[in-house]
Amino acid sequence: MAKNLEVTVTDYISGIEINATPEEIEAVQVFSKQLVEDYDYPKEHIQTRPQHRVKVRPSDIKKEYPVDIAVFANEKKTDENLYIVVECKKKNRKDGRTQLENYLTLSTAYLGVWFNGEERFFLRKFVKPNGEIHFEEIPNIPKFGQRVEDIGLYKRQDLKPTHNLKAIFKSIRNHLAANTVGATRDEVLAQQLINIIFCKIYDEKYTAPNDMVKFRAGISEKPKEVENRILDLFKEVKTNLPEVIDSEDKITLDTKSLLFIVGELQNYSLMQSERDVVADAFETFIGHALKGGQGQFFTPRNVVKMIVDILQPNENDKIIDPACGSGGFLIESLKSVWDKINQKYANLGWNEVEISKKKIEVATKNFRGIDKDYFLSKVAKAYMNLVGDGTTGIFCEDSLENPKNWRSEAKTKIEMGTFDVLLTNPPFGSTIKVEGEEKLKQFDLAHQWKRKKAENLFEKNNIKDKEAPQILFIERCLQLLKDGGKMAIVLPDGIFGNETESHVRNWILQNAKIIAIVDVPLETFLPHTGTKTSVLVLQKVAKEKLPENYPIFLSIAEYCGHDRRGKEIEKDDIPEIANYFNEWKTNNKIDF
Repeated sequence: MAKNLEVTVTDYISGIEINATPEEIEAVQVFSKQLVEDYDYPKEHIQTRPQHRVKVRPSDIKKEYPVDIAVFANEKKTDENLYIVVECKKKNRKDGRTQLENYLTLSTAYLGVWFNGEERFFLRKFVKPNGEIHFEEIPNIPKFGQRVEDIGLYKRQDLKPTHNLKAIFKSIRNHLAANTVGATRDEVLAQQLINIIFCKIYDEKYTAPNDMVKFRAGISEKPKEVENRILDLFKEVKTNLPEVIDSEDKITLDTKSLLFIVGELQNYSLMQSERDVVADAFETFIGHALKGGQGQFFTPRNVVKMIVDILQPNENDKIIDPACGSGGFLIESLKSVWDKINQKYANLGWNEVEISKKKIEVATKNFRGIDKDYFLSKVAKAYMNLVGDGTTGIFCEDSLENPKNWRSEAKTKIEMGTFDVLLTNPPFGSTIKVEGEEKLKQFDLAHQWKRKKAENLFEKNNIKDKEAPQILFIERCLQLLKDGGKMAIVLPDGIFGNETESHVRNWILQNAKIIAIVDVPLETFLPHTGTKTSVLVLQKVAKEKLPENYPIFLSIAEYCGHDRRGKEIEKDDIPEIANYFNEWKTNNKIDF
Protein backbone atom coordinates (compact mmCIF):
# COMPACT_ATOMS: atom_id res chain seq x y z
CA MET A 1 0.00 0.00 0.00
CA ALA A 2 1.47 3.33 -1.06
CA LYS A 3 2.29 5.85 1.63
CA ASN A 4 0.72 9.30 1.60
CA LEU A 5 3.38 11.80 0.66
CA GLU A 6 3.33 15.03 2.68
CA VAL A 7 3.49 18.22 0.62
CA THR A 8 6.22 20.44 2.02
CA VAL A 9 7.33 24.04 1.75
CA THR A 10 10.64 25.70 2.63
CA ASP A 11 10.22 27.90 5.69
CA TYR A 12 11.10 31.48 4.72
CA ILE A 13 13.01 32.24 7.93
CA SER A 14 14.81 29.02 8.86
CA GLY A 15 15.11 27.33 5.45
CA ILE A 16 13.77 24.10 7.00
CA GLU A 17 11.35 21.93 5.00
CA ILE A 18 7.98 21.88 6.80
CA ASN A 19 4.49 20.55 6.09
CA ALA A 20 2.60 22.83 3.71
CA THR A 21 -0.48 23.29 5.89
CA PRO A 22 -2.97 26.08 5.03
CA GLU A 23 -1.86 27.90 8.20
CA GLU A 24 1.75 27.86 7.03
CA ILE A 25 1.08 28.83 3.41
CA GLU A 26 -1.58 31.48 4.01
CA ALA A 27 -0.38 33.05 7.26
CA VAL A 28 2.99 32.10 8.77
CA GLN A 29 5.03 32.32 5.57
CA VAL A 30 3.18 35.43 4.36
CA PHE A 31 3.71 37.41 7.56
CA SER A 32 7.29 36.16 7.99
CA LYS A 33 8.07 37.66 4.59
CA GLN A 34 6.31 40.90 5.51
CA LEU A 35 8.39 41.21 8.68
CA VAL A 36 11.58 41.07 6.60
CA GLU A 37 10.52 42.90 3.42
CA ASP A 38 8.06 45.47 4.77
CA TYR A 39 9.20 46.01 8.36
CA ASP A 40 12.97 45.45 7.76
CA TYR A 41 13.49 42.96 10.64
CA PRO A 42 16.62 40.83 10.08
CA LYS A 43 15.96 37.12 9.70
CA GLU A 44 18.49 36.58 12.50
CA HIS A 45 16.06 38.27 14.93
CA ILE A 46 13.12 36.02 13.96
CA GLN A 47 12.37 32.42 14.95
CA THR A 48 9.83 30.16 13.26
CA ARG A 49 11.44 26.71 13.21
CA PRO A 50 12.06 25.23 15.67
CA GLN A 51 9.24 27.14 17.33
CA HIS A 52 9.98 29.30 20.35
CA ARG A 53 7.86 28.23 23.32
CA VAL A 54 6.43 30.07 26.33
CA LYS A 55 5.34 28.74 29.71
CA VAL A 56 1.73 27.77 30.39
CA ARG A 57 2.05 29.38 33.86
CA PRO A 58 4.76 31.70 35.21
CA SER A 59 5.70 29.12 37.88
CA ASP A 60 6.21 26.31 35.36
CA ILE A 61 9.69 25.13 34.45
CA LYS A 62 8.65 23.47 31.21
CA LYS A 63 7.59 25.65 28.27
CA GLU A 64 4.60 24.31 26.35
CA TYR A 65 2.97 26.94 24.13
CA PRO A 66 4.60 27.14 20.65
CA VAL A 67 4.84 30.62 19.11
CA ASP A 68 4.20 30.71 15.35
CA ILE A 69 6.58 33.64 14.79
CA ALA A 70 8.78 35.11 17.52
CA VAL A 71 10.64 38.40 16.96
CA PHE A 72 13.52 39.21 19.30
CA ALA A 73 15.35 42.43 20.12
CA ASN A 74 18.61 40.86 18.91
CA GLU A 75 20.02 37.69 17.39
CA LYS A 76 20.53 36.00 20.76
CA LYS A 77 16.83 35.03 20.84
CA THR A 78 16.54 34.60 24.61
CA ASP A 79 13.29 34.68 26.61
CA GLU A 80 14.30 38.04 28.08
CA ASN A 81 14.56 39.83 24.73
CA LEU A 82 11.41 38.42 23.12
CA TYR A 83 9.88 41.52 21.53
CA ILE A 84 6.92 40.57 19.30
CA VAL A 85 4.73 37.46 19.34
CA VAL A 86 2.83 36.60 16.14
CA GLU A 87 -0.06 34.15 16.39
CA CYS A 88 -1.27 32.66 13.10
CA LYS A 89 -3.86 30.04 14.10
CA LYS A 90 -7.04 29.78 12.01
CA LYS A 91 -9.33 31.24 14.67
CA ASN A 92 -11.88 33.99 14.62
CA ARG A 93 -10.89 37.46 15.78
CA LYS A 94 -12.25 37.07 19.31
CA ASP A 95 -10.58 33.69 19.99
CA GLY A 96 -7.39 34.88 18.29
CA ARG A 97 -7.21 37.90 20.58
CA THR A 98 -7.74 35.76 23.69
CA GLN A 99 -4.90 33.42 22.71
CA LEU A 100 -2.59 36.29 21.76
CA GLU A 101 -3.23 38.02 25.10
CA ASN A 102 -2.37 34.75 26.89
CA TYR A 103 0.94 34.49 25.04
CA LEU A 104 1.80 38.10 25.82
CA THR A 105 0.84 37.66 29.48
CA LEU A 106 3.08 34.59 29.83
CA SER A 107 6.09 36.09 28.02
CA THR A 108 8.27 39.19 28.15
CA ALA A 109 7.05 40.35 24.72
CA TYR A 110 5.04 43.54 24.81
CA LEU A 111 3.84 43.64 21.20
CA GLY A 112 1.59 41.07 19.56
CA VAL A 113 0.15 40.36 16.11
CA TRP A 114 -2.74 38.09 15.21
CA PHE A 115 -2.90 37.14 11.54
CA ASN A 116 -4.84 34.20 10.16
CA GLY A 117 -4.31 34.84 6.46
CA GLU A 118 -7.61 36.69 6.22
CA GLU A 119 -7.34 39.56 8.71
CA ARG A 120 -5.01 40.85 11.38
CA PHE A 121 -4.67 43.20 14.35
CA PHE A 122 -1.88 44.52 16.56
CA LEU A 123 -1.72 44.63 20.38
CA ARG A 124 0.47 46.52 22.85
CA LYS A 125 0.92 45.18 26.40
CA PHE A 126 1.05 47.44 29.45
CA VAL A 127 2.13 46.28 32.90
CA LYS A 128 1.01 48.51 35.77
CA PRO A 129 3.17 48.99 38.92
CA ASN A 130 0.89 46.57 40.81
CA GLY A 131 1.59 43.89 38.18
CA GLU A 132 -1.82 44.16 36.50
CA ILE A 133 -1.65 43.66 32.72
CA HIS A 134 -3.88 45.30 30.16
CA PHE A 135 -3.84 45.54 26.36
CA GLU A 136 -4.41 48.22 23.76
CA GLU A 137 -5.05 47.74 20.05
CA ILE A 138 -2.61 49.84 17.99
CA PRO A 139 -2.56 50.81 14.28
CA ASN A 140 0.54 48.77 13.42
CA ILE A 141 3.87 47.55 14.79
CA PRO A 142 7.07 49.60 14.49
CA LYS A 143 9.59 48.93 11.77
CA PHE A 144 12.99 47.59 12.78
CA GLY A 145 14.88 50.29 14.68
CA GLN A 146 11.76 52.33 15.44
CA ARG A 147 10.11 52.89 18.78
CA VAL A 148 6.44 52.17 19.26
CA GLU A 149 6.02 55.93 19.72
CA ASP A 150 7.36 56.39 16.16
CA ILE A 151 4.45 54.52 14.54
CA GLY A 152 2.78 56.89 12.10
CA LEU A 153 5.56 59.48 12.21
CA TYR A 154 6.64 58.90 8.61
CA LYS A 155 8.40 61.20 6.22
CA ARG A 156 7.51 60.58 2.59
CA GLN A 157 11.01 59.30 1.86
CA ASP A 158 10.54 56.63 4.58
CA LEU A 159 7.74 54.93 2.67
CA LYS A 160 8.57 51.82 0.67
CA PRO A 161 6.65 49.57 -1.71
CA THR A 162 5.19 46.30 -0.49
CA HIS A 163 5.21 42.95 -2.24
CA ASN A 164 2.11 41.84 -0.32
CA LEU A 165 -0.53 44.33 -1.40
CA LYS A 166 -3.25 41.74 -1.93
CA ALA A 167 -2.68 40.29 1.56
CA ILE A 168 -3.06 43.79 3.05
CA PHE A 169 -6.22 44.53 1.05
CA LYS A 170 -7.60 41.13 2.06
CA SER A 171 -7.02 41.98 5.72
CA ILE A 172 -8.74 45.35 5.22
CA ARG A 173 -11.67 43.76 3.39
CA ASN A 174 -12.32 41.15 6.06
CA HIS A 175 -11.97 43.65 8.89
CA LEU A 176 -14.42 46.06 7.25
CA ALA A 177 -16.92 43.32 6.39
CA ALA A 178 -16.96 42.17 10.02
CA ASN A 179 -16.74 45.50 11.83
CA THR A 180 -17.84 48.45 9.70
CA VAL A 181 -20.92 50.28 10.88
CA GLY A 182 -23.38 51.33 8.18
CA ALA A 183 -21.86 49.64 5.11
CA THR A 184 -21.53 45.93 4.47
CA ARG A 185 -21.84 45.49 0.70
CA ASP A 186 -18.50 44.88 -0.97
CA GLU A 187 -19.28 47.33 -3.78
CA VAL A 188 -19.86 50.14 -1.26
CA LEU A 189 -16.76 49.23 0.75
CA ALA A 190 -14.67 49.07 -2.43
CA GLN A 191 -15.73 52.58 -3.44
CA GLN A 192 -14.88 53.84 0.03
CA LEU A 193 -11.47 52.17 -0.12
CA ILE A 194 -10.79 53.69 -3.56
CA ASN A 195 -11.49 57.17 -2.13
CA ILE A 196 -9.03 56.50 0.70
CA ILE A 197 -6.42 55.06 -1.70
CA PHE A 198 -6.63 58.27 -3.73
CA CYS A 199 -6.00 60.27 -0.54
CA LYS A 200 -2.92 58.12 0.07
CA ILE A 201 -1.57 58.46 -3.48
CA TYR A 202 -2.29 62.22 -3.52
CA ASP A 203 -0.46 62.62 -0.21
CA GLU A 204 2.57 60.74 -1.57
CA LYS A 205 2.63 62.78 -4.76
CA TYR A 206 2.34 66.22 -3.15
CA THR A 207 4.44 65.74 -0.01
CA ALA A 208 8.14 66.68 -0.18
CA PRO A 209 10.55 63.81 0.58
CA ASN A 210 11.64 65.27 3.94
CA ASP A 211 8.14 66.29 5.06
CA MET A 212 5.81 64.30 7.29
CA VAL A 213 2.95 62.64 5.40
CA LYS A 214 -0.63 63.50 6.32
CA PHE A 215 -1.83 59.95 5.69
CA ARG A 216 -0.81 58.48 9.03
CA ALA A 217 -2.13 57.25 12.38
CA GLY A 218 0.19 57.90 15.31
CA ILE A 219 0.27 55.73 18.40
CA SER A 220 -0.65 58.58 20.75
CA GLU A 221 -3.13 60.34 18.49
CA LYS A 222 -6.81 60.43 19.27
CA PRO A 223 -8.90 58.61 16.63
CA LYS A 224 -10.82 61.80 15.82
CA GLU A 225 -7.57 63.63 15.10
CA VAL A 226 -6.64 61.01 12.52
CA GLU A 227 -10.13 61.02 11.02
CA ASN A 228 -10.22 64.81 10.69
CA ARG A 229 -6.80 64.89 9.03
CA ILE A 230 -7.85 62.25 6.44
CA LEU A 231 -11.17 64.02 5.77
CA ASP A 232 -9.29 67.31 5.27
CA LEU A 233 -6.96 65.48 2.87
CA PHE A 234 -9.96 64.18 0.93
CA LYS A 235 -11.34 67.73 0.66
CA GLU A 236 -7.98 68.75 -0.79
CA VAL A 237 -8.18 65.91 -3.32
CA LYS A 238 -11.69 66.99 -4.36
CA THR A 239 -10.64 70.64 -4.66
CA ASN A 240 -7.63 69.88 -6.83
CA LEU A 241 -9.18 67.06 -8.89
CA PRO A 242 -12.70 68.34 -9.56
CA GLU A 243 -13.00 66.56 -12.90
CA VAL A 244 -12.41 63.14 -11.39
CA ILE A 245 -13.72 63.32 -7.80
CA ASP A 246 -17.31 64.57 -7.58
CA SER A 247 -18.09 67.30 -5.07
CA GLU A 248 -20.74 65.07 -3.48
CA ASP A 249 -18.32 62.16 -2.97
CA LYS A 250 -17.75 61.41 0.69
CA ILE A 251 -15.76 59.17 2.98
CA THR A 252 -18.52 57.65 5.10
CA LEU A 253 -16.67 54.92 7.00
CA ASP A 254 -16.88 55.05 10.78
CA THR A 255 -13.87 56.37 12.69
CA LYS A 256 -12.59 52.97 13.81
CA SER A 257 -12.71 51.51 10.29
CA LEU A 258 -10.97 54.55 8.81
CA LEU A 259 -8.25 54.33 11.47
CA PHE A 260 -7.74 50.63 10.68
CA ILE A 261 -7.23 51.29 6.94
CA VAL A 262 -4.80 54.15 7.60
CA GLY A 263 -2.83 51.96 10.02
CA GLU A 264 -2.59 49.16 7.45
CA LEU A 265 -1.45 51.37 4.55
CA GLN A 266 0.59 54.12 6.18
CA ASN A 267 3.98 52.32 6.04
CA TYR A 268 3.88 51.83 2.29
CA SER A 269 4.36 53.77 -0.91
CA LEU A 270 1.46 52.92 -3.22
CA MET A 271 2.96 55.09 -5.97
CA GLN A 272 6.00 52.79 -6.12
CA SER A 273 4.06 49.56 -5.79
CA GLU A 274 5.02 46.74 -8.13
CA ARG A 275 1.35 45.89 -8.47
CA ASP A 276 -1.68 47.71 -9.87
CA VAL A 277 -3.01 49.14 -6.62
CA VAL A 278 -6.54 49.90 -7.79
CA ALA A 279 -7.05 46.60 -9.63
CA ASP A 280 -5.82 44.67 -6.58
CA ALA A 281 -8.25 46.59 -4.37
CA PHE A 282 -11.17 45.86 -6.71
CA GLU A 283 -10.31 42.19 -7.07
CA THR A 284 -9.95 41.75 -3.32
CA PHE A 285 -13.29 43.33 -2.53
CA ILE A 286 -15.50 42.35 -5.41
CA GLY A 287 -13.52 40.07 -7.69
CA HIS A 288 -15.52 39.63 -10.86
CA ALA A 289 -18.74 40.93 -9.30
CA LEU A 290 -18.23 44.46 -10.59
CA LYS A 291 -17.16 43.66 -14.14
CA GLY A 292 -17.80 39.96 -14.49
CA GLY A 293 -21.43 40.48 -15.39
CA GLN A 294 -20.22 42.33 -18.46
CA GLY A 295 -17.56 39.73 -19.22
CA GLN A 296 -14.63 41.92 -18.18
CA PHE A 297 -11.86 40.99 -15.77
CA PHE A 298 -8.85 42.83 -14.43
CA THR A 299 -5.68 41.78 -16.20
CA PRO A 300 -2.94 40.48 -13.88
CA ARG A 301 -0.03 42.90 -13.61
CA ASN A 302 2.56 40.42 -14.94
CA VAL A 303 0.51 40.02 -18.15
CA VAL A 304 0.11 43.80 -18.45
CA LYS A 305 3.84 44.37 -18.03
CA MET A 306 4.68 41.61 -20.52
CA ILE A 307 2.45 43.25 -23.13
CA VAL A 308 3.93 46.71 -22.51
CA ASP A 309 7.45 45.29 -22.76
CA ILE A 310 6.57 43.62 -26.08
CA LEU A 311 4.95 46.72 -27.61
CA GLN A 312 7.63 49.12 -26.27
CA PRO A 313 5.61 52.39 -26.47
CA ASN A 314 7.61 55.63 -26.69
CA GLU A 315 6.97 59.32 -26.06
CA ASN A 316 5.79 59.98 -29.64
CA ASP A 317 3.25 57.14 -29.72
CA LYS A 318 -0.46 57.81 -29.40
CA ILE A 319 -1.65 55.05 -27.06
CA ILE A 320 -5.15 53.76 -26.34
CA ASP A 321 -7.00 51.09 -24.38
CA PRO A 322 -10.61 50.91 -25.66
CA ALA A 323 -11.71 48.75 -22.67
CA CYS A 324 -9.53 50.40 -20.05
CA GLY A 325 -11.35 49.46 -16.81
CA SER A 326 -9.50 51.14 -13.95
CA GLY A 327 -6.55 52.01 -16.21
CA GLY A 328 -4.02 49.22 -15.59
CA PHE A 329 -2.64 49.03 -19.17
CA LEU A 330 -2.46 52.83 -19.43
CA ILE A 331 -0.70 53.24 -16.08
CA GLU A 332 1.93 50.61 -16.94
CA SER A 333 2.43 52.13 -20.41
CA LEU A 334 2.77 55.59 -18.89
CA LYS A 335 5.41 54.37 -16.43
CA SER A 336 7.34 52.72 -19.28
CA VAL A 337 7.24 55.85 -21.44
CA TRP A 338 8.22 58.04 -18.51
CA ASP A 339 11.22 55.85 -17.73
CA LYS A 340 12.41 56.39 -21.30
CA ILE A 341 11.81 60.16 -21.01
CA ASN A 342 13.74 60.34 -17.73
CA GLN A 343 16.73 58.56 -19.23
CA LYS A 344 16.73 60.42 -22.56
CA TYR A 345 16.39 63.96 -21.28
CA ALA A 346 18.58 63.52 -18.20
CA ASN A 347 21.35 62.47 -20.62
CA LEU A 348 20.66 65.68 -22.56
CA GLY A 349 21.15 67.73 -19.40
CA TRP A 350 17.52 68.75 -18.80
CA ASN A 351 16.64 69.67 -15.21
CA GLU A 352 13.87 67.96 -13.22
CA VAL A 353 11.32 70.73 -13.84
CA GLU A 354 11.80 70.53 -17.61
CA ILE A 355 11.59 66.74 -17.59
CA SER A 356 8.44 66.85 -15.42
CA LYS A 357 6.76 69.23 -17.88
CA LYS A 358 7.65 66.91 -20.75
CA LYS A 359 6.19 63.90 -18.92
CA ILE A 360 2.91 65.67 -18.17
CA GLU A 361 2.69 66.91 -21.77
CA VAL A 362 3.09 63.34 -23.08
CA ALA A 363 0.58 61.91 -20.57
CA THR A 364 -2.06 64.49 -21.48
CA LYS A 365 -1.50 64.54 -25.22
CA ASN A 366 -0.88 60.89 -26.10
CA PHE A 367 -2.84 58.65 -23.71
CA ARG A 368 -6.49 57.71 -24.26
CA GLY A 369 -8.84 55.25 -22.61
CA ILE A 370 -12.49 54.27 -22.99
CA ASP A 371 -14.74 52.26 -20.69
CA LYS A 372 -18.51 52.10 -20.69
CA ASP A 373 -18.71 51.57 -16.92
CA TYR A 374 -19.11 55.05 -15.37
CA PHE A 375 -17.51 54.23 -12.03
CA LEU A 376 -14.50 52.49 -13.58
CA SER A 377 -13.89 55.26 -16.11
CA LYS A 378 -14.03 57.74 -13.23
CA VAL A 379 -11.53 55.64 -11.26
CA ALA A 380 -9.24 55.45 -14.32
CA LYS A 381 -9.41 59.26 -14.64
CA ALA A 382 -8.45 59.75 -11.01
CA TYR A 383 -5.75 57.09 -11.15
CA MET A 384 -4.18 58.54 -14.31
CA ASN A 385 -4.30 62.00 -12.78
CA LEU A 386 -2.66 60.96 -9.53
CA VAL A 387 0.03 58.91 -11.24
CA GLY A 388 0.56 61.00 -14.32
CA ASP A 389 -1.85 63.92 -14.89
CA GLY A 390 -3.26 62.22 -17.98
CA THR A 391 -6.88 62.75 -16.98
CA THR A 392 -8.29 64.40 -20.05
CA GLY A 393 -7.88 61.27 -22.18
CA ILE A 394 -10.28 58.93 -20.33
CA PHE A 395 -13.89 58.75 -21.51
CA CYS A 396 -17.02 56.91 -20.45
CA GLU A 397 -18.30 55.60 -23.78
CA ASP A 398 -19.15 52.32 -25.47
CA SER A 399 -16.17 51.53 -27.71
CA LEU A 400 -18.36 49.42 -29.99
CA GLU A 401 -20.90 52.20 -30.49
CA ASN A 402 -20.70 54.22 -33.70
CA PRO A 403 -18.20 56.99 -32.82
CA LYS A 404 -20.56 59.61 -34.23
CA ASN A 405 -22.81 58.85 -31.22
CA TRP A 406 -20.07 59.55 -28.66
CA ARG A 407 -20.06 62.80 -26.72
CA SER A 408 -18.28 65.68 -28.44
CA GLU A 409 -15.06 65.63 -26.39
CA ALA A 410 -14.57 61.90 -26.97
CA LYS A 411 -15.20 62.33 -30.70
CA THR A 412 -12.62 65.14 -30.81
CA LYS A 413 -9.90 63.32 -28.90
CA ILE A 414 -10.38 59.76 -30.20
CA GLU A 415 -10.33 59.39 -33.98
CA MET A 416 -10.23 56.19 -35.95
CA GLY A 417 -6.94 55.38 -37.67
CA THR A 418 -4.79 57.67 -35.53
CA PHE A 419 -3.20 55.46 -32.85
CA ASP A 420 0.27 53.94 -32.84
CA VAL A 421 -0.14 51.51 -29.92
CA LEU A 422 -3.20 49.73 -28.55
CA LEU A 423 -3.34 47.41 -25.52
CA THR A 424 -6.54 45.89 -24.22
CA ASN A 425 -8.37 43.07 -22.49
CA PRO A 426 -11.89 43.41 -23.90
CA PRO A 427 -15.07 41.98 -22.38
CA PHE A 428 -15.68 38.36 -23.32
CA GLY A 429 -18.12 35.63 -22.43
CA SER A 430 -20.72 33.32 -23.91
CA THR A 431 -23.64 35.02 -22.16
CA ILE A 432 -23.06 38.61 -23.32
CA LYS A 433 -23.79 39.68 -26.88
CA VAL A 434 -23.74 42.92 -28.85
CA GLU A 435 -27.05 43.58 -30.58
CA GLY A 436 -28.64 46.24 -32.79
CA GLU A 437 -28.24 46.72 -36.55
CA GLU A 438 -26.94 50.29 -36.20
CA LYS A 439 -24.04 49.07 -34.10
CA LEU A 440 -23.38 45.76 -35.88
CA LYS A 441 -23.29 47.13 -39.43
CA GLN A 442 -20.01 48.93 -38.62
CA PHE A 443 -18.18 45.61 -38.54
CA ASP A 444 -17.29 43.01 -41.17
CA LEU A 445 -17.08 40.48 -38.34
CA ALA A 446 -20.70 41.12 -37.36
CA HIS A 447 -21.76 39.54 -40.66
CA GLN A 448 -22.27 35.92 -41.58
CA TRP A 449 -19.37 34.44 -43.53
CA LYS A 450 -19.54 31.51 -45.90
CA ARG A 451 -16.50 29.45 -46.88
CA LYS A 452 -16.04 29.12 -50.63
CA LYS A 453 -15.83 25.55 -51.85
CA ALA A 454 -12.35 24.20 -52.58
CA GLU A 455 -10.83 27.47 -51.40
CA ASN A 456 -9.64 28.72 -48.03
CA LEU A 457 -11.57 31.94 -48.62
CA PHE A 458 -14.79 33.37 -47.20
CA GLU A 459 -17.45 35.65 -48.58
CA LYS A 460 -19.44 38.11 -46.46
CA ASN A 461 -23.22 37.74 -46.28
CA ASN A 462 -25.99 39.24 -44.13
CA ILE A 463 -25.58 41.01 -40.78
CA LYS A 464 -26.09 38.77 -37.76
CA ASP A 465 -28.65 39.50 -35.06
CA LYS A 466 -25.91 39.54 -32.41
CA GLU A 467 -22.20 38.90 -31.95
CA ALA A 468 -19.80 38.32 -29.06
CA PRO A 469 -18.00 41.54 -27.99
CA GLN A 470 -14.52 40.05 -28.16
CA ILE A 471 -14.98 39.36 -31.90
CA LEU A 472 -16.03 42.94 -32.63
CA PHE A 473 -13.25 44.37 -30.47
CA ILE A 474 -10.64 42.79 -32.75
CA GLU A 475 -12.00 44.81 -35.67
CA ARG A 476 -12.57 47.99 -33.66
CA CYS A 477 -8.99 47.85 -32.39
CA LEU A 478 -7.60 47.64 -35.92
CA GLN A 479 -9.91 50.50 -36.95
CA LEU A 480 -8.38 52.66 -34.21
CA LEU A 481 -4.80 51.97 -35.35
CA LYS A 482 -3.00 53.86 -38.08
CA ASP A 483 -1.18 51.86 -40.79
CA GLY A 484 1.87 50.31 -39.16
CA GLY A 485 0.30 50.63 -35.72
CA LYS A 486 0.69 47.73 -33.30
CA MET A 487 -1.65 46.14 -30.80
CA ALA A 488 -1.95 43.40 -28.21
CA ILE A 489 -5.31 41.98 -27.19
CA VAL A 490 -6.27 39.29 -24.67
CA LEU A 491 -8.69 36.81 -26.29
CA PRO A 492 -10.39 33.49 -25.40
CA ASP A 493 -8.60 30.52 -26.93
CA GLY A 494 -11.69 29.54 -28.90
CA ILE A 495 -10.89 32.30 -31.40
CA PHE A 496 -7.59 30.60 -32.15
CA GLY A 497 -8.94 27.07 -32.67
CA ASN A 498 -12.71 26.68 -32.89
CA GLU A 499 -14.02 25.75 -36.34
CA THR A 500 -16.91 28.17 -35.87
CA GLU A 501 -14.39 31.03 -35.56
CA SER A 502 -12.39 30.15 -38.70
CA HIS A 503 -13.79 33.17 -40.55
CA VAL A 504 -12.42 35.41 -37.77
CA ARG A 505 -8.92 33.99 -38.19
CA ASN A 506 -9.19 34.39 -41.96
CA TRP A 507 -10.31 38.02 -41.57
CA ILE A 508 -7.37 38.78 -39.27
CA LEU A 509 -4.91 37.29 -41.77
CA GLN A 510 -6.40 39.48 -44.51
CA ASN A 511 -6.20 42.70 -42.48
CA ALA A 512 -3.14 42.50 -40.25
CA LYS A 513 0.26 40.94 -39.81
CA ILE A 514 0.40 38.50 -36.90
CA ILE A 515 3.48 39.26 -34.84
CA ALA A 516 3.05 36.98 -31.83
CA ILE A 517 0.71 34.66 -29.96
CA VAL A 518 1.37 34.11 -26.27
CA ASP A 519 -0.52 31.26 -24.60
CA VAL A 520 -1.03 32.06 -20.90
CA PRO A 521 -2.00 29.44 -18.29
CA LEU A 522 -5.60 28.59 -17.43
CA GLU A 523 -4.92 29.91 -13.90
CA THR A 524 -4.15 33.43 -15.19
CA PHE A 525 -7.69 34.78 -14.67
CA LEU A 526 -8.72 32.33 -11.98
CA PRO A 527 -10.42 32.36 -9.54
CA HIS A 528 -12.56 34.97 -11.36
CA THR A 529 -13.09 33.15 -14.65
CA GLY A 530 -12.00 29.78 -16.01
CA THR A 531 -11.84 30.98 -19.62
CA LYS A 532 -8.54 29.97 -21.20
CA THR A 533 -6.90 32.92 -22.97
CA SER A 534 -3.97 33.94 -25.13
CA VAL A 535 -2.48 37.28 -26.10
CA LEU A 536 -2.60 38.14 -29.81
CA VAL A 537 -0.08 40.72 -31.05
CA LEU A 538 -0.82 42.31 -34.43
CA GLN A 539 0.48 45.02 -36.73
CA LYS A 540 -1.92 46.85 -39.01
CA VAL A 541 -0.71 46.53 -42.59
CA ALA A 542 -2.54 47.53 -45.77
CA LYS A 543 -3.82 44.49 -47.70
CA GLU A 544 -1.62 45.17 -50.71
CA LYS A 545 1.46 45.28 -48.46
CA LEU A 546 0.77 42.11 -46.47
CA PRO A 547 3.60 39.57 -46.90
CA GLU A 548 2.64 36.01 -47.85
CA ASN A 549 5.10 34.23 -45.57
CA TYR A 550 6.69 35.61 -42.45
CA PRO A 551 7.88 34.40 -39.02
CA ILE A 552 5.51 34.51 -36.02
CA PHE A 553 6.64 34.43 -32.40
CA LEU A 554 4.86 31.68 -30.43
CA SER A 555 5.21 31.19 -26.69
CA ILE A 556 3.53 29.05 -24.03
CA ALA A 557 3.68 30.05 -20.36
CA GLU A 558 3.14 27.17 -17.92
CA TYR A 559 3.00 29.23 -14.71
CA CYS A 560 1.56 32.66 -13.94
CA GLY A 561 2.57 33.35 -10.34
CA HIS A 562 -0.61 32.07 -8.67
CA ASP A 563 -2.68 28.92 -8.47
CA ARG A 564 -6.33 28.25 -9.35
CA ARG A 565 -7.49 29.79 -6.06
CA GLY A 566 -5.49 32.95 -6.65
CA LYS A 567 -2.83 32.07 -4.08
CA GLU A 568 0.64 33.32 -4.98
CA ILE A 569 3.25 30.75 -6.05
CA GLU A 570 6.91 31.29 -6.84
CA LYS A 571 6.80 29.96 -10.41
CA ASP A 572 5.97 32.57 -13.05
CA ASP A 573 7.06 32.29 -16.69
CA ILE A 574 5.28 35.40 -17.92
CA PRO A 575 7.88 38.07 -17.00
CA GLU A 576 10.51 36.33 -19.18
CA ILE A 577 8.42 36.16 -22.35
CA ALA A 578 9.05 39.77 -23.41
CA ASN A 579 12.80 39.14 -23.19
CA TYR A 580 12.48 36.11 -25.47
CA PHE A 581 10.29 38.12 -27.86
CA ASN A 582 12.72 41.02 -28.12
CA GLU A 583 15.62 38.60 -28.71
CA TRP A 584 13.57 36.86 -31.44
CA LYS A 585 12.66 40.21 -32.98
CA THR A 586 16.34 41.23 -33.16
CA ASN A 587 17.50 37.88 -34.57
CA ASN A 588 14.81 37.89 -37.25
CA LYS A 589 15.24 41.62 -37.99
CA ILE A 590 11.56 42.28 -37.39
CA ASP A 591 10.62 45.96 -37.75
CA PHE A 592 8.01 46.22 -35.00
